[in-house]
Amino acid sequence: MPLYLSRFSYTPETWARLINNPEDRRKAAQSYIESIGGSLHGFWYAFGAHDGYTLWEAPDNTSMAAVALAISGGGALSSLETTVLLTVDETLDALRKANQIRYQAPGA
Repeated sequence: MPLYLSRFSYTPETWARLINNPEDRRKAAQSYIESIGGSLHGFWYAFGAHDGYTLWEAPDNTSMAAVALAISGGGALSSLETTVLLTVDETLDALRKANQIRYQAPGA
């Protein structure tokens, strides 16, 4: 199954709610991804441009998009970005296929 890296940030209101009532949001994230047949591999908070990161496994892009849309639509996040991660083997396959494409630069 494909892996996905998500970067998220909470709204100030969400941080205020968590300060008043701390909770482990890994459990919620795990239930969301498991509902579509995936799994949560990691959940971290961070300093910097994003408040946290998650590493998910999902059956396909559509399933992961459904999870991302449901979370984004909930209103607790100010941002959510998800990146599909490629294995080394998938990247090597892509490189081989790219070699077969005869790209032409604009105006060339």
